[in-house]
Amino acid sequence: MEKTIRIKRFDPESKNPQAYHQEFKVEVEESSSVLDALITIRESIDESLAVRCSCRGAICGSCGLRVNGQGTLACKTKINSLRGSNGTITVEPMGNMAVVKDLVTDMRPFWEKIRQVTPWLQTTGDAPTAEYLAPPDAMTHLNPVMGCIMCGVCVSDCTALEVDPTFVGPAALAKAYRFVADPRDAATNQRLRDLDEPTGMWDCTRCMVCVEVCPKGVAPMDRIMALRSKGMNSGLTDTYGARHSMGFIEVVRDKGILDEVMLTIKTLGLFNISRFMGLLPVAIRSLLHGKLPKPGPFHKPLPGMHNIRRIVDTTEKMK
Repeated sequence: MEKTIRIKRFDPESKNPQAYHQEFKVEVEESSSVLDALITIRESIDESLAVRCSCRGAICGSCGLRVNGQGTLACKTKINSLRGSNGTITVEPMGNMAVVKDLVTDMRPFWEKIRQVTPWLQTTGDAPTAEYLAPPDAMTHLNPVMGCIMCGVCVSDCTALEVDPTFVGPAALAKAYRFVADPRDAATNQRLRDLDEPTGMWDCTRCMVCVEVCPKGVAPMDRIMALRSKGMNSGLTDTYGARHSMGFIEVVRDKGILDEVMLTIKTLGLFNISRFMGLLPVAIRSLLHGKLPKPGPFHKPLPGMHNIRRIVDTTEKMK
């Protein structure tokens, strides 16, 4: 069957190094992957096409890119599973990364963020006298995280990184969790303190895109949420993120509804005048567009609050 593959091209060595889209018509089999089509184009139509690949089995992570606007592995994505506009399949390089050429991106910033979380076990410094046998349930729990192949697809589609390139990112945080949750690691508290800093675990916006696009089921956002819980359980509660999380529960428990004004006060602190002044323009725009909480600036508790409090208290005890 014939398919139209629309590829985003970029050649930094050309006379006019501007990105553009180019369409190719290629014959593919029913079982062909996007990578199969790209290799056919490179070998039979345009040998100048730059695409990175290796194993073709979703193991090496080399062929990460975007297909129809979503991050994926080209070797794992079957063409017959896609529905492009008018039958056209759009292939672009991964996002949040500089493009080297065509579909090849610069992975150096990705690896720098991985190294930032110290991705290896740390010991007390003393030579072990015997093998450390970790409990099987602890290591079984870590199996999905250890399945990460460092493809960068989650980083490509991370909405927080689009806004703040200094954010450490979902892949690095998932890797950090792998060592924080490992009973053999001796630096758990220091790791959590480092991740509690700005650009760390609290900068995730919980959009769940990394969970959707991960080709190996690592679920980075779930690991980030677990890191936050571990951080708060260890006493790291004096950050905006931690106070926001705890304040959210308190407000819902007390009123049964989200009171945005009270949540803001609990998050920033009652006497943080400078931050409140910084939010004033947002409040004014919200007021003009009818987006302020109703009725009035403070919500009254809902009827039957004792039932909601019972649910929240039971959940807290289960933790």
